[in-house]
Amino acid sequence: MNVQTILKNKTKPLITISENETVYQALKIMGEYNIGALLIIENDHLTGIISERDYARKIALKGKNSHETTVGDIMTRDLFTITMKDSIETCMGLMRDKHIRHLPVLENKKVVGMVSIGDVVNSIIESQKATINHLSDYIRNS
Repeated sequence: MNVQTILKNKTKPLITISENETVYQALKIMGEYNIGALLIIENDHLTGIISERDYARKIALKGKNSHETTVGDIMTRDLFTITMKDSIETCMGLMRDKHIRHLPVLENKKVVGMVSIGDVVNSIIESQKATINHLSDYIRNS
């Protein structure tokens, strides 16, 4: 199983935001779509990511105002990305080693999606279910 398979099964659209928007607007969008992070796109170029974790650590804990602070002020700029051909194991390894929960998916330097830790876990569970069903059928028919 690879990233392309995960993206095919995603039902939520990819939601992005500009770095000039307020952090409050980013939180509002995340709440509306029930997602934990937004990619920041400027002129069709991925420039960063903002997550609920960024808000908690860089706004709430520091006493800043989300209505006055822009996404660009707190977004994460040093990104780890993946491609459609990358394996689930590659995603898990990056997420584990870098302590991140979201990976932008790029093809030819263009954003084509985002994979979350939930997507990875769900795909592993589905793969394991399929393996169990296959083995059960094999045992029954032997």
